[in-house]
Amino acid sequence: MAKMTLVVIDSFGIGAMDDCEKYVPADCSANTFKHIREKKQDELQIPFLYGLGIGTLVDGNPAPRNAYGYAKLAHHGADTYLGHQEIVGSCPKKSNKRLMIDIHSTIKEALEAGGYDVTYPFDDCPVLLVNEAVVVADNLESAVGNIINVTADFNKMPFNEVKNLGKVVRENVDTTRVIAFGGPHTSIHHILACVKEKNKDQWGVDTPKAGVYGKDYDVFHMGYGVDIDNQFPMIAARNGLKVYRLGKTADVIHGTGPESSIVNTTDLLEKVTQAYVLENDNAAFLVNIQETDLAGHSEDVDWYCDLLNETDKWVKGFIPNMGDDDILIIMADHGNDPTIGHSNHTREYIPIMVVGEKVKAANIGLRETMADVGATFSDFFGIPKTAEGTSFLSEIIDR
Repeated sequence: MAKMTLVVIDSFGIGAMDDCEKYVPADCSANTFKHIREKKQDELQIPFLYGLGIGTLVDGNPAPRNAYGYAKLAHHGADTYLGHQEIVGSCPKKSNKRLMIDIHSTIKEALEAGGYDVTYPFDDCPVLLVNEAVVVADNLESAVGNIINVTADFNKMPFNEVKNLGKVVRENVDTTRVIAFGGPHTSIHHILACVKEKNKDQWGVDTPKAGVYGKDYDVFHMGYGVDIDNQFPMIAARNGLKVYRLGKTADVIHGTGPESSIVNTTDLLEKVTQAYVLENDNAAFLVNIQETDLAGHSEDVDWYCDLLNETDKWVKGFIPNMGDDDILIIMADHGNDPTIGHSNHTREYIPIMVVGEKVKAANIGLRETMADVGATFSDFFGIPKTAEGTSFLSEIIDR
């Protein structure tokens, strides 16, 4: 019996990538960890994580006794959803920015060919109403042109059908994401009443005002060029391996095992420990600590610091629960420097720290893609390879 755990400290970058000039030149000074440390100084207390490799990677300290390294983001930009698709073994393709004003007719034709009833609820507005239950429109909460939203009244169309509708949209657009979501505590009339033009030619639903989020809300993310079926969790499901998705991984990683979308860090980490101790079979645990990313978005250095301190204490206390064959990987998915002057993600290298009784002191170097982590998970459990990535298992343990 062996368990392998991934803990993603969301947005915990360690310095701008060399290619940041091609994406957001202003972010070339980003360094989430260093800038938090500069602002908080002695209030930042993460001696355990620092000793697992952060100190070596950032300050050139002597190598730790465990395995460590760092990775590039192979996906374009710096995105939590796309980053996690990469982490579990599938590097998303380069997407394009699109607004509904340019693609609404293509989507309408595809949906109608699929048997859906599609109308324009407003004159001179590129928003689609499908089966009097779902609105297809621009996402107003991300960068312009990145995402198409499929917003549903679950009283009119159940979530499984909404997902199928979303898949049709996904097949006919090349934006970064298509998000199918909704809830039963709103109405299609209220959703339509919240349609607005946020920027010129950007028409969508003001989702918070529409009452979609909250109790019984459900969501399905679909990335562009993402090979979901050949990511680690789906391979694991086909091979009878239980995979827990806890925290934001429940929202952004596709799978079939136990899941719990917990945002509060204290509650999440308690849940991870509880599930881990109670699990007596082979299992993988995929965990995302989301609040660090929320602190970055909020440009709240104090909150971010407190979360890192809490995480450090938890990691130190969690390791004694691990069996002799178990492995723990701690990493990030991108940066979100709260000191840089904006609230967006920053394209940064991410640390990788690996702990376990049988894990050697090893420098796994700079990985070309975070997909190497997903490949390593598959290798550890002896199941088929992920779509992309190179396992570093043989570099960190003696077989």
